[in-house]
Amino acid sequence: MGQRHDIGQRHDTGTDLAWAALAGDPGLPRRIAYGGPPGLLPARLPVMDLARAAVAACALAAAELAAQRYGGSLPAVRVDDGAVATAFVSERHLRIDGRAPSAFAPLSRFWRTADGWVRTHANYPHHQARLLRALGLPETAGPTEVAAVVAGRTADDVQEAVDAAGGLAVAARTPKEWAAHPQGAALAGLPLLSREALGGGTPPRPLPTLAGAPTLPAAGLRVLDLTRVIAGPVATRTLALLGADVLRIDAPQLPESQDAHNDTGFGKRSTTLDLGSRSGRASFEALLADAHVVVSGYRPGALDRFGLAPEALAERRPGLVVARLSAWGDDGPWGARRGFDSLVQVATGIAAAEADADGNPGALPAQALDHATGYLLAAAVLRSLTEQARTGGAHLATLALARTARWLMQDLGEGPKRPAAPTGTAAPPTGYDPDRHLRETDSPVGRLRHARPPIAFDGGPADWATPPGRWGTDAPVWR
Repeated sequence: MGQRHDIGQRHDTGTDLAWAALAGDPGLPRRIAYGGPPGLLPARLPVMDLARAAVAACALAAAELAAQRYGGSLPAVRVDDGAVATAFVSERHLRIDGRAPSAFAPLSRFWRTADGWVRTHANYPHHQARLLRALGLPETAGPTEVAAVVAGRTADDVQEAVDAAGGLAVAARTPKEWAAHPQGAALAGLPLLSREALGGGTPPRPLPTLAGAPTLPAAGLRVLDLTRVIAGPVATRTLALLGADVLRIDAPQLPESQDAHNDTGFGKRSTTLDLGSRSGRASFEALLADAHVVVSGYRPGALDRFGLAPEALAERRPGLVVARLSAWGDDGPWGARRGFDSLVQVATGIAAAEADADGNPGALPAQALDHATGYLLAAAVLRSLTEQARTGGAHLATLALARTARWLMQDLGEGPKRPAAPTGTAAPPTGYDPDRHLRETDSPVGRLRHARPPIAFDGGPADWATPPGRWGTDAPVWR
């Protein structure tokens, strides 16, 4: 298509597919203007197409809701590939007083097994402890000891032993092997995402009207954020950008990285509640009574014992929009398993598709499943709010990283392509300057260098209203 610096009109098949999954008006994507330099997020799989489509669909959903709330025509939507690519690696650009945030832990990596490869995830201390316990190793063991144990076992054996211990490990599979796996087969017939009515009988809920408020699509909306790591927090960070009052809730006993929150906590507040205690449940119910949206990023069924199943939430708060995401989805034998972007890449054959010349498994140039699913999740919330204003009722949106992976592998392109250079080794594309899409902001944790939001439409916000604060320190109340 040549080098694109000036924003101009262009058809984008990926955006059409994403917008169709969101059940939007099929004519609206043609009104998006695209631009930016080519060649970003280079990989054998169409990662840039995935990133562009997810952001474009989210921006279009935001513009649609703005038109719904404030009248007038659809605001013009713009998508810049440079802004999108920068945002998809926002955690790598982040600096806190000049310091780069902590990256993957030493035990989060690929390991060679007796019959192939396995990847583990041990960034959280409790996951590392469970991994070592499953392998019969002491808590002080390091990479050398883990490598020696794993090398004598099959990948599936390590995967199942670590999962049984509550840890995270996934055997590397080819796309063909994943298609034959029961979990891959369960996902094969599912769309990219699902949107459905959660309950009827509730009249259309008028969206809040704030005197003197800017025309932000989500202004006045109250969002309970029950998500962790990247995908869910990216979604709620986007809703906060668009004006929502987002309150993130975590369990006090679960550790969280302040560095991770520094990237995804923009525009939000953060509190901790023990939902197993009487006072914690009472605080949550008081918040739910005035909430418009609940976003959950835990495994299917993990929060049901607290009355947080979608149906139970909608029963207590009629007209609620519930959005949830997980690693593997509700269907199939892996629905209740833990998972992260890096592990989903390995299981679904992405790591095999991105392997080097020696057959060593690779990775995408970004945690693209996380980021894409996050923007699609925000888009699903926005589309649900638009539909709800017309039809009423409660609405449910469901997404999974593995469903996004299938979309990348099968629906966006014609399969993996071999680039001239291995993934990640090519020179930066001509005309791409990431500094154009970064800014510096003072925050309670120091001066932050961070990626600007890639969502752009006429009248929309250029940045978040507030920087991230210290994780878990806000009061459990609405603004």
